[in-house]
Amino acid sequence: MLEVKGIDLHYGAAQALRNVTLHAQVGEVTCVLGRNGVGKTSLLDALAGQQPVSGGTILWEEEDITRLKPYERARRGIAYVPQGREIFPLLTVEENLKTGFAPLKRSDRDIPDDVFSLFPVLKDMLHRRGGDLSGGQQQQLAIGRALVMRPRLLLLDEPTEGIQPSIIKDIGRAITYLRSLGNIAIVLVEQYLDFASELGDRFEVMDRGAVVYSTWRAAMDEAALKQALAI
Repeated sequence: MLEVKGIDLHYGAAQALRNVTLHAQVGEVTCVLGRNGVGKTSLLDALAGQQPVSGGTILWEEEDITRLKPYERARRGIAYVPQGREIFPLLTVEENLKTGFAPLKRSDRDIPDDVFSLFPVLKDMLHRRGGDLSGGQQQQLAIGRALVMRPRLLLLDEPTEGIQPSIIKDIGRAITYLRSLGNIAIVLVEQYLDFASELGDRFEVMDRGAVVYSTWRAAMDEAALKQALAI
């Protein structure tokens, strides 16, 4: 389980996260919602180790990872699909996928079948350069690269941004499947409530760097959730 306890994050004098606390269970999708600029990406950067926190604690599988480097977190099964995808445009699809081998033991360095069953287009374009793919295909590649790492915690930053509806459905099906495996905790940052509400088990709404509303699916009051999003 991921436990985030009261973390703060600063960029110089500007505070991006304020006493953020949340939990993400294995076999569940925790959705982090909110408008642009409220701290959602900063939260994922903090969880992945891309930005150091200035206060609070991050526990993963009961280990304090607050001060660990990104590569150390990757070795502990934490994979990050950042906003903007950040694939390598001059590398082939296969080469991009193989960059996910870095934190793995040599015996585990192969591309799981699930990558191609979830995203068949990647197998069809294995020898195409990443930069030649459409935006939606690059998003599938970025998620596929994360899955190569055999993650136990998967961080997804707005995977539907700028993506055509057919691929959004493919990504939604992939997240549903990964949750059903029961061995991955998923933290999904989203702006689109409809997409998040189909997938989420827990919902966290952020505003001005803080969590202002939190609920489980079973207890969700849609009107209260929308009101929190409109703050």
